[in-house]
Amino acid sequence: MQSSITAAYLARYRSLASVSEVASAELLPLTGAQRRFLITRRRDPRGRADVVPLYFAFPRGTVDLARLRRAAVRLADRHPALRGEFTVQRGTPVLRLGEPSVEVARVGAGAEQAPARVALRRALLDWPAGGPVLRLLLAAAPDGEEELLAVALDHAACDEQSLGLVTAGLGAAYAADGDEAAPAAVRDEAVDAYRSAVEGQLAAEADAASEAARAHWAARLGALGEPSGGAAPAGAVRSTGMVVERLPAVTGAARGGVFPALLDAVAAAARHLDGGDRVLALGYPWGGRPAGAAPVLGCFLNTLVHPAPPGPPRGLDALGADWWDDLDHADTPFDEVVRAARSAGAGWSGTLDGLLTFEDLHRRPPLVLDGTAGREVHLAGRPLAAPLAVSASHGEDLLVRLAWDGERHPRPLAEAAFAELLSTLRRHLGTPA
Repeated sequence: MQSSITAAYLARYRSLASVSEVASAELLPLTGAQRRFLITRRRDPRGRADVVPLYFAFPRGTVDLARLRRAAVRLADRHPALRGEFTVQRGTPVLRLGEPSVEVARVGAGAEQAPARVALRRALLDWPAGGPVLRLLLAAAPDGEEELLAVALDHAACDEQSLGLVTAGLGAAYAADGDEAAPAAVRDEAVDAYRSAVEGQLAAEADAASEAARAHWAARLGALGEPSGGAAPAGAVRSTGMVVERLPAVTGAARGGVFPALLDAVAAAARHLDGGDRVLALGYPWGGRPAGAAPVLGCFLNTLVHPAPPGPPRGLDALGADWWDDLDHADTPFDEVVRAARSAGAGWSGTLDGLLTFEDLHRRPPLVLDGTAGREVHLAGRPLAAPLAVSASHGEDLLVRLAWDGERHPRPLAEAAFAELLSTLRRHLGTPA
């Protein structure tokens, strides 16, 4: 039987923890997603982390930076993923525990102050190598009535569930306004909960690297090939654009069909941009905490791959059936999936043609600071891991955002692809234009 990538990692981690000069209690294992983020960062010449930012607009003068800093430290002190460094110890990716890893600062100040959105984008693109896991950056326009607060996390410490824990926890710590450290027993309990959750995730990943799972992904992805343009050069910061549309919220039983509809719509947009006749690889994050795990901060997602063949769409029922079959193998680590596809003859290294992320905003509390709820805004300019990235947020409406690599595709072509996406999505959801 072929050895499991997860099993091999666990063996290296346990060997490290048993002989390291650092106490094993200070080294925690990483999930498959966390290891991929760390490996990607080490391949970047500048060592930049993959970052997940949220942006909130507050009335000018609402945010007290000193109080926000105390709140951030209190939050980080109680979450191992925010209290240390994601690093490589003797060739093994680990979380090395330490003090709260946060930065709270104002950016864009001075005589040549840039617009708030520009200042925040610049600051986040310049994420320091080996820098903090959590950064809270505040910027204001010179004469504006609002300030923008970026709540940004290293993706290794963050998935959809983590975002809700951060906004709720940060607001609660801001309201309590204290700078006392968490008791040692509380910190130890948090470490135990985090370790248990990660070990549960790794056990699920190891179990999912089965022969049956490999056969499933080999059959699904055996026709994939590399895109003609290849991946963006490592470390490149490329210009990106964004277009946005708000659609009515989907209610009732139809909510279960939103994600398959989005998959088909993203496939239509990617096909419009690619213009070729090959099978496209669309990636989407999926997953959650292992059963019974505590709600800890961290990244417990896997990247699943959806093949989008050329030609007319097969219909939502057929696509949905394939998607449900894929979810039965959702814990199979991405690296194992790539290995399975290549064993079936795919000339594919894991490069994605498009990404889709979906967030249910009903599961993320708003960020409330001293009784004032921040208004979430969305900024273009985040580096992309694929030529096309679609984000959908489902709350009071269905907010759809398409970002694209501006050096690969001109804006008119991207806007036409977005129109194709919206047309496909409206057709599936019964939403009028």
